[in-house]
Amino acid sequence: MRWSKAFIPTLKEVPTDARVKSHILMLRSGLIQQLAAGIYTFLPLGWKSMLKAMGIVREEMNAIGAQEILMPALNPAEIWKETGRDKDMGEIMYRFEDRKGQDFALAPTHEEVITDLARGRIRSYKELPQAWYQMQTKFRDEARPRSGLLRVREFIMKDSYSLCADAEQLDEMYRLHEAAYRKIFDRCGIEYYVVGASSGLMGGTGSEEFMVPSEAGEDRIATCGCGFAQNLEIAASIPAKVEWKELEKGEVHTPNKRTIEEVSEFLGLKSGQMLKSLMFITKSKRPILACLRGDHELSEEKLQIAAGEQIRPAEPEEVQKITGTEIGFLGPTGFADNVTILVDSAVDPEMPFVTGANKVDYHVAGYRTSDIKKMSVADLRQVAPGDMCEKCGKPLSLIQTIEIGHIFKLGTKYSAPMKATFLDENGVAKPIVMGSYGIGVGRILAAAIELFADDDGICWPIAIAPYEVIITALNVNDEKVMSVAEELYKGLSEEGIDVLFDDRDLRAGFKFKDADLLGAPIRITVGRGVEKGVVEIFRRREKTSVDAPIESALQSVLDLWEELFAELG
Repeated sequence: MRWSKAFIPTLKEVPTDARVKSHILMLRSGLIQQLAAGIYTFLPLGWKSMLKAMGIVREEMNAIGAQEILMPALNPAEIWKETGRDKDMGEIMYRFEDRKGQDFALAPTHEEVITDLARGRIRSYKELPQAWYQMQTKFRDEARPRSGLLRVREFIMKDSYSLCADAEQLDEMYRLHEAAYRKIFDRCGIEYYVVGASSGLMGGTGSEEFMVPSEAGEDRIATCGCGFAQNLEIAASIPAKVEWKELEKGEVHTPNKRTIEEVSEFLGLKSGQMLKSLMFITKSKRPILACLRGDHELSEEKLQIAAGEQIRPAEPEEVQKITGTEIGFLGPTGFADNVTILVDSAVDPEMPFVTGANKVDYHVAGYRTSDIKKMSVADLRQVAPGDMCEKCGKPLSLIQTIEIGHIFKLGTKYSAPMKATFLDENGVAKPIVMGSYGIGVGRILAAAIELFADDDGICWPIAIAPYEVIITALNVNDEKVMSVAEELYKGLSEEGIDVLFDDRDLRAGFKFKDADLLGAPIRITVGRGVEKGVVEIFRRREKTSVDAPIESALQSVLDLWEELFAELG
């Protein structure tokens, strides 16, 4: 492509609404343009990168025997009602009525649709296992869409689904997908962790995420050199000890002191000697009181696992109705049996705590968990700085990350309620055992930019670069310069290389800045060196260059092109 003919609307200034690196650079380099919050148009450069990432995904999915299909993004609401996820999805799902008053939704994911397809087509164990995948647009009404392609309301996902006769087949399908994902991200040039994760609204028994280290990410993981890696939502650890002192047991007047910080400072205690109490309501309307050390943060994912059903924070009015007190003075004392009390396993039963007295402006001092009449113990807390690894006892590292892939063992969560069954070898009807596997394709691009961009612009891994080579002709009015540039452009194009030929009549500095911004891995500069019989070959990420004789420049670029691909495996 000749730059003079291309649509590449680069920007000099940083867009005011862009905060993270990938968002800024995707807008500045003309990859995407925002239509509304969380909704983007992919411009030619951005779509070229998307197609390359999608091509890699497609090749690796086909390699494990998965078959590509395309399911509707527009779904009748009744299939979501069959599993109860019409309510579980809450406000994140776009819902509306058609002209006949029938309920529809825009699919945020496709487990229900694939299950409906399977129950109409799969009859016998002889037809299993199956793996079906698609690359389809998803819609999620994010409360705060931001960070470019990292949190959007409309996005392209590769989602695949395995349909199996038993757990053994599911394990094999899960293993194949994990291996395929590693190949996909390796080929895309992405650095990542594979971590244990929560299944969340997807449900099921097993789940792993593929996470890219980045300060722009909204997830945090705990890792250790011994190989341990888990999402902070579910990660376990050995907590740091807290110093404490003996306290005389009894009520303490704490006027207008509601937070852990306010009460601990008022009483001259460390926050770790406070017992934090948080109330939640389950999907079945059951109140749960979660208790943990004041210096620890609750993991709602862990609490949901312990509760065995979905949860939400209790509203202030609900707290008042259930306890007779206000948020800020809650404690696990004097509750009726209808309140489930869960105490975090990191709480030392010997430590005398200060906790809410369930009376406004009062707390109880010298309280121990052994004083709770009826409770259960569970791991409820998030890993905190200073915690140790349960596997090896060494300090854990906490890393901010971007999720680019997630794989789930769904089991029969969807097939059972939707009656997607098959006949086994004995003619007995059994629910299909399922798995679900997703990749956010746009996030691959954003993650690559977050990982490798520098102060000058994007540094693409070659496999997903919109253009692998940029030819920069420094004087388009010089016949010799243009003749050499044209020959290189023709030769590389004939070899199947994606080349952008900067044939614009602009200053050299302007062209170099644009080339750095776009981030093609290889730049060929054709300029004054032509008089000496050489061109410059520049490696964008390393910022190194060599002069190559004009007669061998084409082969030198081809060799470098192959080398860069080989580095990706």
